[in-house]
Amino acid sequence: MIDQLTLHAATGSGRPSRSKLLVATTIGNALEFFDFTVYGFFSIVIGHQFFSTLSSYGQLMASVATFGLGFVMRPVGGILIGMYADRAGRRPAMMLTLSLMTVGVCMAGLAPTYAQVGIAAPIIMVLARFIQGFSAGGEVGASTTLLLEQAPPGSRGWFTSWQLASQGMGVAAGAASASVLSYVLSHDALYAWGWRLPFLFGAAILPIGIIIRSQISAFEDESVRAENRVAEHSPIARLLRDHRRNFGAGVLLLMGGVVMNYTVLFFIPTYAIHELKLDESASYACAIASGLTIAILSPIAGKIADAFGRIAPIVLGRLVLIVMLYPAYAWLNSEPSIFRLFVVIVGLTIPFTLQGSPSITLIPELFPRAIRATATGTVYSFGVAIFGGLTQLVAVWLIHSTGNRLAPAIATTLCVVISSLSLLMIRRTED
Repeated sequence: MIDQLTLHAATGSGRPSRSKLLVATTIGNALEFFDFTVYGFFSIVIGHQFFSTLSSYGQLMASVATFGLGFVMRPVGGILIGMYADRAGRRPAMMLTLSLMTVGVCMAGLAPTYAQVGIAAPIIMVLARFIQGFSAGGEVGASTTLLLEQAPPGSRGWFTSWQLASQGMGVAAGAASASVLSYVLSHDALYAWGWRLPFLFGAAILPIGIIIRSQISAFEDESVRAENRVAEHSPIARLLRDHRRNFGAGVLLLMGGVVMNYTVLFFIPTYAIHELKLDESASYACAIASGLTIAILSPIAGKIADAFGRIAPIVLGRLVLIVMLYPAYAWLNSEPSIFRLFVVIVGLTIPFTLQGSPSITLIPELFPRAIRATATGTVYSFGVAIFGGLTQLVAVWLIHSTGNRLAPAIATTLCVVISSLSLLMIRRTED
């Protein structure tokens, strides 16, 4: 693996290794999902601390709604930072996203509670989520296109698969921190200050990522950046003018993956605690296993995509998800247990990863290089903003309004089916 990752520099070139490029590009994605995982798993605690005047149900709804509000800024970040990446280069854009991410995480970790400052507390948390959403929207376009463009010949799928692998690492780390804190701290300590520790840890790690990213400029081609500055005064205009079909297909393709992602990784553990009354720390442990499964299987799925194309593993993975999702939910609800929760989460994660890894490669391949960062960031941020930000909120609402615990499984299955129609719409580019 090291031999494949390492780029032997020409004499005097000073180019860093591809392994360093992988670390530099994926660290932001990993920390983003670490932060999202911590927030998602501590949504009950955060709801109690920042919306204490509401009922238990109202606190949870307000907390997941605040989580979703951060997604509103993703399209703005995807467009503006994507345009910046296409014109100024991938590295400056990636430095900006990590810096903004640091601000957002610090605000979330240090925000005073409602009991301390009243209505200002949820306002501060919402602002923190806005900043985080803006940075996350710009992160994926710049980093994914850089990975795609610097991949060795015939290895685009494997190289870009580390974006999804880094998400798994972030989820596993976030779930591990939530599990450990829930186990070692008392209920009062966890609610008073323990929930803040993972956010502050992430804030401490982010400057290291900025330092690592400062060393990757040698991978960027200045001639390409100069060409883009001249040719593309408005890459978003070209995207909407010449690539509307692929833009719509990309957003639709993301819908299924995003809804599955936020259902399996973020909603089901919270669902198991809140609805099925399973142990908190054990539920988090199941999420750790899911994150590790993604981290391990993503590169394998990337290799499969390089060998057999992008479409085949996407179709196979989604067919398995469509068949498995409702029976898995029904089996878990019929006799809730940590064992069944573990099997359901890990079992659904495997086909999710099989289709998710090639999807990450396929989307930037739909667009020419001159607008690729803008297009990828815009597609991703719109898809996640529309569907990811609403997933947990809609799932909680469905259960509460219908009284049917299986309602989220039915809705998620329909989303995957509809999303898969995007494969009939796409038009590949040769760039």
